[in-house]
Amino acid sequence: MEKTLNRIHPVSDPEATYFLQVSWEKDLGTGFGVILSDGQCAWTGTASEAEISREAADMEMNREKYVEELKKALIAGEESAGKYNFAIS
Repeated sequence: MEKTLNRIHPVSDPEATYFLQVSWEKDLGTGFGVILSDGQCAWTGTASEAEISREAADMEMNREKYVEELKKALIAGEESAGKYNFAIS
């Protein structure tokens, strides 16, 4: 299993720091798990392969392109800094 951990500063609260861990087996397109933490609390979730396909279709985006964008937003880290915004709600 592969994992990444990135520090994010959401646009909804720019002074706050969160940590986003993403874990996956083969690639993000086959599903992944997430853990979001503010250092005091943690929230977990998963995205299945079917959910990823459904979201790509809902956005009228080629599935492979959608998975590439997920990689850039969730696991690329510093190379994508400033290109993606996160909002915590």
